[in-house]
Parts: sequence; structure tokens; C-alpha cells
Amino acid sequence: MELEGAVQSGGGGGVGGGEGTRSSRFKRVCVFCGSSSGKRSSYRDAAVELGRELVARKVDLVYGGGSLGLMGEVSEAVHKGGGHVIGVIPTTLMGKEITGETVGEVRAVAGMHQRKAEMARNSDAFIALPGGYGTLDELLEVIAWAQLGIHSKPVGLLNVDGYYDFLLAFIDKAVDDGFIKPAQRHIFVSAPDARGLVHKLEEYEAVADEDPSTPKLRWEIEQVGYNATLQAEIAR
Repeated sequence: MELEGAVQSGGGGGVGGGEGTRSSRFKRVCVFCGSSSGKRSSYRDAAVELGRELVARKVDLVYGGGSLGLMGEVSEAVHKGGGHVIGVIPTTLMGKEITGETVGEVRAVAGMHQRKAEMARNSDAFIALPGGYGTLDELLEVIAWAQLGIHSKPVGLLNVDGYYDFLLAFIDKAVDDGFIKPAQRHIFVSAPDARGLVHKLEEYEAVADEDPSTPKLRWEIEQVGYNATLQAEIAR
């Protein structure tokens, strides 16, 4: 995939938080989150806490590139703490989701499919903060990719103040009613706070396929615009 443009802005300061450095198996983590901050201060606090946790582990951030809402909170926290930030955003959304000065590296792509694929390609794990339709779309797609064997990267849900309780209940209902296999319920993990969630992701082991003989899905270029090389990069 070719990027249409790239913009680099200044670097951040030293590691913040005063909590020392913790090791990590990840080089970069992709965070899905809203371009709004929500109505509770706990959502903004969780975004900042997550950013600081990534900095403490020397893990870089990949996210949707916006400067508004929880996107802005988590990216600022990582940037100010001295971590590297990669923001991936379609050119058509730059005027809507970016206001003022951006942080880190901004990669402009042609559309939403390329945005999600580029974010996945550059990440070793995924975390969803509270958000709306876009966040759910991104989260459920990487979970579906894991189910289909496209990648085995850990996926985590930061369930701040029970924000995702109804989603988790829906997934349990889908398991009970036979639409999701019980083992696949554990494709992702969840926790109410950033440190607990990252700890779970660090210890995550990919769910074994109940039927190893089942062929893995291979995307066709005509269907979704991904090619074999990109799929291989996403799976790395």
C-alpha cells in the first residue's frame, strides 16, 4: 500500500509519570478511541493513564491521527512522555479530526480501509478505549481478523466504568446462542484500568483453532482492496 503523504512534527520530552520503566513484549500498540471525550471525566483520565502506561513500558502509539477527544488525550500523553506517536488518518478527515498542532508522525492515506490496514500493519497489539461507531468498527474488525486467522495479535478492551458491559453481555449472548464458539470468546481480553489491561495483553496467548484443518481466509483484492503483501504485513 502506498501512502499519499507524511508529515513529521517535533518530538516529546522525557518519560513522565514518575513510575519507572516496565518491560514489554510490544514495540507499538494501536489504540482505537473516540474523536469525542464523552461526558465522564473518567474516560479522559483513562486515556491519559493508558498513554502513561505505554510510555512507562517504552511502547509507541499507533492511533487514528486526530487531535480531538480521547484521540488527542492519549496521543498527547504518549508524546509528552517521550514516546513515539504514529497517527494514521484519511486525507478527507484531516480537517474534521485535526485541529491545531499535531503530535508525532502523521501518515495520510486515501480512505478508511487503508487507515485500518496501516494501523494494523504497524502494531503488535490493539486496545479500544470508549468510543462510538468508528471505534466499534475498528475493534470488531481486528477481533474478526483474529477469528479468521489473519493475525494472532492480542486485542484488549479498556472497559472504563463499565462502558462496554453491554457489548460484553451481547458477546456472551452470541456464545450462548451458538453464533460464536466458546473458545473464540477469549480472542480478546478486557479490564477496567490501563495497567491491568496491558498486563493481560502481555500475558495473552493466541486462542488455538478448534479445527486446525480449516483453511485460513485470504482476502481478495477485488473484495476489500488489500493485497497478499499487506495481509502478510498485518499478520506480522
